[in-house]
Amino acid sequence: MSRLHRLGQLRPRLYNVFESGPAAGRLSATVNWILIGLIVVTLAATVLESVPRLTNVYGSLFEIIEFVALATFSFEYLVRLWTAIEHPPWRRQGAIQSRLRFAASPAGIVDLAAVLPFWLSFAVAADFKALLVLRLIRFFKLTRYSPAMRSLLEALYAERRALLGCFVILCGATLIAAALMHLAEGAAQPDKFGTIPDAMWWAIVTLGTIGYGDAVPITVTGRLIASLAIFVGLLMVALPVGIVATAFANEVHRRDFVVTWGLVARIPLFGELTAVQIADVMKLLRAQKVDKGTIIARRGEPAHSMYLIVDGEVEIKLRHQHVRLGGGDFFGEVAALRQSRRSATVVALCHTRLLALDAADLHSLMDREPQIAARIWDAARERLGRELETAAGDLVTSELSA
Repeated sequence: MSRLHRLGQLRPRLYNVFESGPAAGRLSATVNWILIGLIVVTLAATVLESVPRLTNVYGSLFEIIEFVALATFSFEYLVRLWTAIEHPPWRRQGAIQSRLRFAASPAGIVDLAAVLPFWLSFAVAADFKALLVLRLIRFFKLTRYSPAMRSLLEALYAERRALLGCFVILCGATLIAAALMHLAEGAAQPDKFGTIPDAMWWAIVTLGTIGYGDAVPITVTGRLIASLAIFVGLLMVALPVGIVATAFANEVHRRDFVVTWGLVARIPLFGELTAVQIADVMKLLRAQKVDKGTIIARRGEPAHSMYLIVDGEVEIKLRHQHVRLGGGDFFGEVAALRQSRRSATVVALCHTRLLALDAADLHSLMDREPQIAARIWDAARERLGRELETAAGDLVTSELSA
């Protein structure tokens, strides 16, 4: 029982590490960067291995890289398969069902394809070049670590019906253009346009705006048809590009909205707001990331905004002492309200995420949301009484009592 208990405790920990769970911290980031680096190295080795001269010289090195990658990716796949039951949407489905769901998911298929070529080589006499090409599937493992690639795939999936419609229209235009060109050029160039299937190659490359030049109309009617096909081809290319670009932009905006929503909801200052109120506040906030040592506010400069700390830590350097603030705290509110100058310098102690609220928007928000206004003033007075005996950077006794 003790062994099963230890395994039960290990599984959620491994899930957090490989799936970037909140409890993993730096360990998860380190594992992710190791996997990303290994993917990039194996892709480069696979490409270079196709060069005979390099294979003769560095063949042993390529084999070592592949062996390390195989062992690592195989272990990763088994861990992800074992910990699939910890995935929140699958927890109620049981161990077997959740693991089958992972194995059938796009990410699970890509993870399996990353190691399958090597294991298949033991069972079947596969062509070496085919195995090299199959190993390049590992590129798609990067989608797990790239929000941009995930957004693009999600955009393609969301617009799959529209893209399928574009493909159907393209097929119809190809058939019509090929048939017309067959009628116009079939007698003059029977080797290239003698049949509709022969003419379809010309139609495909023309509508795709590629135009290899291996099949060119020579009659007046054929050239007119070709000119029309070129204009139609421009529309056929622009249509899916526009669909994908719009869907990708919408997906990015949706992801940013969700991320910003999560940041705002985590701030205790907005903890009691309704969903409608949070959405209203989000329009006023600006997300900002600062690295360790960055000066967020400098003593003596005009105060144009207040800041809310999402995560990380900052240090307020006062004249007589230094005060540290962490996630959920805010600073700069009184000077922003009074539009005075900063009386303290604020420095980021680590990588910190902030939400900035301009002074004008702060006035508007406090007028519109009395509970937020009360929280800001109450927190300012509490901080002044607990941490700052005389002057608290932006928090000054005269300002609070005014």
